[in-house]
Amino acid sequence: MNEILNVIYRTTTVLIIVFIMFKLMGKKQVSQMNMFDYITGITIGSIVADISLDIEKNVLSGLTSLLIYFITSIFISYASLKSIKLRNFFDGKETPLIEKGKIIRKNMSKNKITINDLETEARLNGYFNLDDICNAILEPNGKISFEPKEEKKTTSRKDLNIKPPNKGLVYNLIIDGSIIKENLKLAKVDESWINHELKIIGKTKNNILLLTVDSEKKVKYYLK
Repeated sequence: MNEILNVIYRTTTVLIIVFIMFKLMGKKQVSQMNMFDYITGITIGSIVADISLDIEKNVLSGLTSLLIYFITSIFISYASLKSIKLRNFFDGKETPLIEKGKIIRKNMSKNKITINDLETEARLNGYFNLDDICNAILEPNGKISFEPKEEKKTTSRKDLNIKPPNKGLVYNLIIDGSIIKENLKLAKVDESWINHELKIIGKTKNNILLLTVDSEKKVKYYLK
């Protein structure tokens, strides 16, 4: 009887503590978790089970281990908010798989995605022919976003006899006040071009939360 009461006490205590920890860590769906979040979640689950059922182990030691994972997770989340490099390292970056109708096999191989995987994801998103897709992007959470060609959109411009070209991909050129240099080449611009655009809108890069440009060189920006 004492053993059962001990298990109930340990389990209840750990569940309350873990609930508070995850509330403090913030809301994040499973599909939004990065690799570190996923590993941390599995490890915490294992520690919780160990503390609850192994009555021979010291509760304080288990809670100390939980606290270490909690503090580390909070630190990494905060650091990722402040550093684009750390954010890209832990969360990953968007990767184009199809650009203007052309499949980028190099990026598919790099991310271990086969053509069958791409077709499956396309069908799940309502596209049964890859030729209907203009752009496809592998998101950091592992999902693939698709942009259909103009004539394949639900309310298509073709129905209105308007046939403008696709705008193509939109590139993030400034995030949190930092210029994303690897995107400059993709967007076919340079830092002097960005400085010129900033001068036009009367802002500095330090004022910018996000600045994007599309293939038509149309700029959109959001202030901090």
